Amino acid sequence: MALKISDIGEKELVKYIIANSRHITPDDTAITPFNNSNLISTCDMLIQSKHFPKNMSYFDMGFKAVTVNVSDLAAMGAEPIGFLLAIAMPKTLNLNYFKEILDGVLKACDYYSIPLIGGDTNEASEIIITGTALGATDNPLMKDTYNYGDLIAITGDIGFAALGFELDIMDNIYCKKALKPEARIKEGIFLKDYATSATDITDGLASELYEIKKDGFGFIIYEDLLNISDEFKEISKKLGLNYLDLIFHVGEDFELLFTISKENLDNLSIDYKVIGEVNDSDKIELVLENGFIEQIKNKGYEHYVSE
Repeated sequence: MALKISDIGEKELVKYIIANSRHITPDDTAITPFNNSNLISTCDMLIQSKHFPKNMSYFDMGFKAVTVNVSDLAAMGAEPIGFLLAIAMPKTLNLNYFKEILDGVLKACDYYSIPLIGGDTNEASEIIITGTALGATDNPLMKDTYNYGDLIAITGDIGFAALGFELDIMDNIYCKKALKPEARIKEGIFLKDYATSATDITDGLASELYEIKKDGFGFIIYEDLLNISDEFKEISKKLGLNYLDLIFHVGEDFELLFTISKENLDNLSIDYKVIGEVNDSDKIELVLENGFIEQIKNKGYEHYVSE
């Protein structure tokens, strides 16, 4: 029987594309040597029914379309250069809604200091926004250039967006993270001089850890270092959700996951939290608050795969 796309999922499709191209690197973005530096380019497509919660405003749709692309630049430590916008919409869409989307795009471009430099429009049965972000850096951060003994750290809190997607009450930090995510571009640019590797957390912490793992290397994460609040645990429990699943297996946080040597830790002037370390166990494990150790499952959000 012939395989279907849903049998392998997005990550395997991407691997196939990379394997058949001489110019694409297996990282967050493409890296092209250019003018004594490196051009960093990335592209993300957002589909209304899959990527935008029903309670997300049209303005926030536009803002998020820029954020998801700038987040990839941040993971490489790249300075933003320009943003291209391609948008397909139903011909019956209220013109004011289109203007709100564009306003969100423009406000995000201003927020991240990345000018809108072009794009395209077309017709579709639902809103589809494809963004392309360009950046530059002389020293791109890669996903898998960490060393044994490096510390594993993240910017900000993770799992907030995952919890926010489950809540009906809008006026809280969790829904804000879900509906108004922000890319850590300043942090990424800063980290390129100190971190040994980095990626952004889009598909869940577990998925990103497995994505960057090299043979012979292992990661150990400590639950107590994640600083999960009692409120987060209580809300998760009331919703019938496992709080660790929200932390590890959902994503949409757009925080940075990075590794750094212990010696360089004192040089950091950004908000971060150390959550674990790189070892030689060849496993990805979690030390629970009660001291038990369990292997973290390789599970996260992935396109094409049926739940």
